[in-house]
Amino acid sequence: MSVAIAPARARSGQWSAEPGFGVYVHIPFCRHRCHYCDFNTYEGLDALFAPYVDALVADIDRFEGEAPPATSVFFGGGTPTLLEPGQLGRILAAVGQRMGIERGAEITVEVNPETVDEAAFDALLTAGFNRFSVGVQSLAPHVLEALGREHSAEVALAALAAAQRAGATDLNADLIYGSPWERPGDWVRSLEGVIAAGTQHVSAYALSVEESTPLHTLISTGRVPDVDGDVQAERHGVAHEHLQAAGFQRYETSNWAVDGRASRHNVLYWSAGNYAGFGAGAHAHIDGRRWWSVRLPREFISAVERDVTTEAGYEQLEDSQRGPEALMLGLRLTSGVELGALARAYGEEFLAERAPTIEQLVGSGLLERAGSWLRLAPRSTMLGNDIVCRLL
Repeated sequence: MSVAIAPARARSGQWSAEPGFGVYVHIPFCRHRCHYCDFNTYEGLDALFAPYVDALVADIDRFEGEAPPATSVFFGGGTPTLLEPGQLGRILAAVGQRMGIERGAEITVEVNPETVDEAAFDALLTAGFNRFSVGVQSLAPHVLEALGREHSAEVALAALAAAQRAGATDLNADLIYGSPWERPGDWVRSLEGVIAAGTQHVSAYALSVEESTPLHTLISTGRVPDVDGDVQAERHGVAHEHLQAAGFQRYETSNWAVDGRASRHNVLYWSAGNYAGFGAGAHAHIDGRRWWSVRLPREFISAVERDVTTEAGYEQLEDSQRGPEALMLGLRLTSGVELGALARAYGEEFLAERAPTIEQLVGSGLLERAGSWLRLAPRSTMLGNDIVCRLL
């Protein structure tokens, strides 16, 4: 399938009933696993890099589904930039050849600061990537060390500068707030640092403590204090204050962007859109069918080499399930959701069943109506999970 020549879609960050089509590619390798990480990623598998790339390309080539050209492609991990730019470019070319990529599509690769330099960014831009999500996490040295990050604050800022020297104009900085080691001034310095570095997008996530991680062990055994939800809520407010003052607008619970730079791929997820997924542990969703691949890289490679499916499981969602899920996801977006479009897509019954709860939440000021749109009230941002649970 050739690359389409359709116009680029808007990047306003607003919920859409037709958010496009996405492709997710998972690179499950890391040089070092951070203390808080529970993603599907593995250390010490350098020998699998080349065969994994071969398997990914082959698996993309044999994709049997019919799909429109991708409006967004996202390479996540793990650390995708442990692979050579040429290897990542080869995988991206396979996506373009098999699926098609819309002109102006958002094509993102996650970047660990210690794995890139200006030459690497230049090569990635040449390969077709146009958006870089840099894992800064913090600019406080003691916080980085405690989180298990191997890079320094200086290396993180140098990576952002190198990307811009190479010609990148679409940069996201990932930050983590609310860890037990972070002081209020640490968080402010991290925010001010990535703003001053010239990023166009900031993703700021509250640290979560996942089971089977070293951080969970440290907290559960009393060696490290647990995270404090009240502190995290305060940190979120500080982030909003500083980012808004710098010209960023929050378009999703944890994401801020300057005008026109909201992540199209993020919005596709929160709009319950369709996307294909490739790679070990990758998830996909098309028209209510959700499936996921085998998690182990060697198992993934073996399945492709034997020309058998990499699918490990699936579920088929009915409209009665898809409607509430779409409502739940859409309320994470600052815009909220357009109820008429939800009713047309999934039927009116699920909304009618929830009408009394919706009216109660609107009356209490936790939800807001604006015409046919329903959204969280600004003061309800950190209560989103509780509100969604009441609607499910």
